[in-house]
Amino acid sequence: MNKLYIGNLSPSVTVEDLKQLFREKKLPVPEQILVKSGYAFVDFPDQNSAIKAIETLSGKVELHGKVIEVDYSVPKKLRSRKIQIRNIPPHLQWEVSCLCLCTVCVCVLNTDTETAVVNVTYGTKEEAKVAFEKLTEHQFDDYSFKVSYIMDMDAAPPVQAPRARRGGRSSRDQGDCQPGPSGGFGGPRLRAIEFPLRILVPTQLVGAIIGKQGQTIKNVTKQTQSKVDIHRKENAGAAEKPITIHSSPEGCSSACRMILDIMQKEANETNMTEHPALKILAHNSLVGRLIGKEGRNLKKIEEETGTKINISSVHELTFYNLERIITVIGTLEECSKAEGEIMKKLREAYENDIAARHQQANLIPGLNLNALGIFSSGLPVLPPAAGPRGAVPPVQQAPEQEVVYLFIPTQAVGALIGKKGQHIKQLAHFAGASIKIAPAESPDVPERMVIITGPPEAQFKAQGRIFGKLKEENFFSAKEEVKLETHIKVPSTAAGRVIGKGGKTVNELQNLTSAEVIVPRDQTPDENDEVFVKISGHFFASQVRKTVPQTRLIF
Repeated sequence: MNKLYIGNLSPSVTVEDLKQLFREKKLPVPEQILVKSGYAFVDFPDQNSAIKAIETLSGKVELHGKVIEVDYSVPKKLRSRKIQIRNIPPHLQWEVSCLCLCTVCVCVLNTDTETAVVNVTYGTKEEAKVAFEKLTEHQFDDYSFKVSYIMDMDAAPPVQAPRARRGGRSSRDQGDCQPGPSGGFGGPRLRAIEFPLRILVPTQLVGAIIGKQGQTIKNVTKQTQSKVDIHRKENAGAAEKPITIHSSPEGCSSACRMILDIMQKEANETNMTEHPALKILAHNSLVGRLIGKEGRNLKKIEEETGTKINISSVHELTFYNLERIITVIGTLEECSKAEGEIMKKLREAYENDIAARHQQANLIPGLNLNALGIFSSGLPVLPPAAGPRGAVPPVQQAPEQEVVYLFIPTQAVGALIGKKGQHIKQLAHFAGASIKIAPAESPDVPERMVIITGPPEAQFKAQGRIFGKLKEENFFSAKEEVKLETHIKVPSTAAGRVIGKGGKTVNELQNLTSAEVIVPRDQTPDENDEVFVKISGHFFASQVRKTVPQTRLIF
């Protein structure tokens, strides 16, 4: 993702000219620069330096009489669901959904300009295209958003074995790279996305890992067939730096073992007071399934590997950092073995989430998964672009407020509220809904009622987050679906239509959604002539909006 395309170059520009330009602009001088006639490709060491290069050079610098253009080098087939948004005002908060089933949004801070940079993954290529068009040059508080496509490895076509031609050569062996941002260094076709390993290392050991003129890290990448990104410039002044390893599971483990060995030797030679531990970074949404019900998965890994494993508190997370630190203490052999088992669990959780997303996206007609994320095709979080002076904004009708009663395990109430009520406040702000927990009817009740008030989209966001929170906090096992009971009110006159003749409608509804739908027959309507409908099931199954006409089954 750190490979850049430099266009509009004069034919006389050389590799040395570009290196000199990078030095003048205080940019890292990449080792790999490929210059063609009129364009070039440059491989930067990390995302931060790539972002800085784009913002410093593109459209702002003249080289040999031409103003150069700089952007990510992304093959057309991989310009799909992922975009990067830059130059976001530092005071504009970008909340990130914790659910893997929703749009993924990762936010970092550009420390040079104090503006935010957001990498966004959409559900479809079309939604990403709409966002790209609407956000490009979007004005907000004197800031103009800059948007680029970044590589979407999920969009890569499967690699097919080339048909052999006479003479043993493939007809595809003779292809050449094409000019433009879709080009590259002429390497092999990119394969399907892998699950990278991210670790934290002490800042004082980064130099030893890189080695003189980069020879040590080059040796690691060569022996393990992996790509290792050392994010040296992230978190200036921090005691630890992240490293991202891209490879197969075996390649990631081998590279990690070599890095641990390098750190251990350096710690011995420099007489460090504490030997460096293995610290793995993992997204919060995956950690609950690594731990397992009552901590069983983690205990099993500790027993089998002879290590001690600690995981950072969920309260240390922020909207800009959703990764938790998994610290593994033990010998080199023990830590290496534990890393393999930990990453195996994390990969399984990630793959299950991806599979669930594909399976459930089309479960119910009209279901909008993007309502869970920050960016939908309508981009609701962004203020509208300034129109002509004196223009009268259109009058928008306030969405209808719905009330949903969601029942959660009593022991999960603390996790939902969070420290000093911070989590439930953030959740209400994110969803745009009122979220209240009703008082317990008695001290020993197994469930507590959560009252959610808001329009349909807010209901969808709030409930999705609550289901996800219960999964993350391990109130349900890794293979167990989160199933909750939800109550909504419908007019008493509509109750019969929900049931249908001979129970036909309610049976069809249950078959469609996999939810259990109960309309109690002996209810007395309340003062508004409404009765409760009870729905039990997993999150997507319980979203029955538009499935029963002329009722208020909307949430």
